[in-house]
Amino acid sequence: MSRTIIIGDVHGCIRELEDLLSYVGFRKSDRLFFVGDLVVRGPKPHDVIALARSLNAQAVRGNHEDRLLRWRASRRSGIPFKVGSVTRRTAEALKGRDWDFIEAMPLWIDLPEHGVRIVHAGVMPNIPIQEQPPRTLMYLRSLGKNGTEPLELRGDVSWAQAYPGPDHIVFGHNAQIEPEIAPYATGIDTGVVYGNRLTAMVLMQGERPPPPEHRRRVLVSVPARRAYFVKEPRPPAPDGTPSASRPSPFLRRAS
Repeated sequence: MSRTIIIGDVHGCIRELEDLLSYVGFRKSDRLFFVGDLVVRGPKPHDVIALARSLNAQAVRGNHEDRLLRWRASRRSGIPFKVGSVTRRTAEALKGRDWDFIEAMPLWIDLPEHGVRIVHAGVMPNIPIQEQPPRTLMYLRSLGKNGTEPLELRGDVSWAQAYPGPDHIVFGHNAQIEPEIAPYATGIDTGVVYGNRLTAMVLMQGERPPPPEHRRRVLVSVPARRAYFVKEPRPPAPDGTPSASRPSPFLRRAS
């Protein structure tokens, strides 16, 4: 029986991606999807995309792929588009077929047999997907206090908690130590590039994401081998141990 495996933000962390695929017992009959941000910040962007291509994976476009494409377009047009040194190093590491893969990334992927829609960052509640601004799908993190303003920074109002369905959104972008579990959305960016974990949702054929109280049974994760990028201080575990060395809070979902 085939499974659908949706993986959170990899950010060039090839060894952790290999660890996760090994842990779930990935096989040729499985379908593989990514929530975007396969590259930038981590050590091996080309290797991650090459592996994704070899496994016939599909991925939505993340904000980091968006910036890479805008930078590349600026080089061709002569209109300046400024990026940081980390993004520039990634661009220099990518090969021609990597760029083809990135350019082909859609803004969302629908998996109707699971009632799932994959986007990178999020959606504005109560707006049809075709009317969502592309930037919202790639950069959204929270809502303004009135619930109608998309914010790209972390805020007090989670778009995921406000989202009423009916499709179940699986997303990344807003890195958390634990997955974000909302009634009709699941955030699976658990900060592998910062030294935390790489997380996936694993669904059996025809299975739909379970309700929040049972959602963790379809989530699986592996620890980062190290922190590759330091952006901001991360809170320690209650017992004082680093986040990456804590036991996984998720159950294995390998069959």
